[in-house]
Amino acid sequence: MSLALRNVDKIVGGETHLKGIDLEFETGSRNVFLGRTLAGKTSLLRIMAGLDRPSRGKVLMDGVDVTGVSVRKRGIAMVYQQFINYPSLTVYNNIASPLRRSGLKKRDIDRRVRETAEILHLEELLDRLPAELSGGQQQRTAIARALVKDAKLLLLDEPLVNLDYKLREELRVELQDIFRKRSAIVVYTTTEPSEALMLGGKVVVLDEGRVLQTGATAAVYQRPETLRAAEVFSDPPINALDSTVTDGRAAMGDNIPIPLTGHLAGLADGAYRFAFRSNHLWLSSQGEGDVAISGKVELAEINGSETFVYVHHGKSAFVVQQEGVHPFAMGAPISVFLNPKHLFVYDTAGRLVAAPPAAGVAEQQ
Repeated sequence: MSLALRNVDKIVGGETHLKGIDLEFETGSRNVFLGRTLAGKTSLLRIMAGLDRPSRGKVLMDGVDVTGVSVRKRGIAMVYQQFINYPSLTVYNNIASPLRRSGLKKRDIDRRVRETAEILHLEELLDRLPAELSGGQQQRTAIARALVKDAKLLLLDEPLVNLDYKLREELRVELQDIFRKRSAIVVYTTTEPSEALMLGGKVVVLDEGRVLQTGATAAVYQRPETLRAAEVFSDPPINALDSTVTDGRAAMGDNIPIPLTGHLAGLADGAYRFAFRSNHLWLSSQGEGDVAISGKVELAEINGSETFVYVHHGKSAFVVQQEGVHPFAMGAPISVFLNPKHLFVYDTAGRLVAAPPAAGVAEQQ
């Protein structure tokens, strides 16, 4: 099966939710829609499912226009953020419900329900009602009901967002294995760059209803074609400082000298934006070639086992992400270190000029 979106727009109440979407998906592919809240991810899924119609453009399945075909006739399965289960039905009957509507024989329904329940570790819970389940078990049930259909198109709209951290991590690992074993087109939406990298496959970076970039997930992360794509595909958003190159010398931010070596060699004179991810800044020098950046601490935010230090430097600000707990007083002077080998270079229009050599991200197969 193939699925294609051709020049799809969605306008609601005069507001543009989607603009000029052109995408193609093939059987067995894993696809991640990555974007912040209101980027258009859910709107796009609903059009792909047949729940909504585009204001303009077409949806094609195997080359056939299905834009006006209802969701019931498209052979799709969808999992939502919320745990949507039938409260009066047991886990077994919740999972079996789409198969019964299809008229499958009883013994075949039983076999598929139990096989799917085993995949999602629900085999001991089949006689329980949803109210007797934890949040994670309820979401597993909703996912099982979608998987049991063996649909050609599987859509998952931030299915783990309402689960606690431990459950999210467990289900992410399990879902990767499930997706690998299916021949369906899988589309998964998320706001989290780390989740997109973990799931691998292909990524579609969305912002304000437009596609910023598509491609293999690791490749897009390593080489975002625009500064906006780099901001969306970084958490916290990638840092960017105004910079200039004059007579073969570069100055970043408040006159920080940057040696033009490696991938920075040969930059033409002019104005740029030098960008760097927060995890490529350090509180102590990591070795030869590091550049020191001085500033003042605006805020030190401790989040579990990590600390995010917000630093004010001249007229600019940036974020440092460090493992461990690092308390700082507001307004305290600080020096952080950056190796220029991690710098992205964008022109003043936000287009990529130079990127670090690809390293450090393994593509999920």
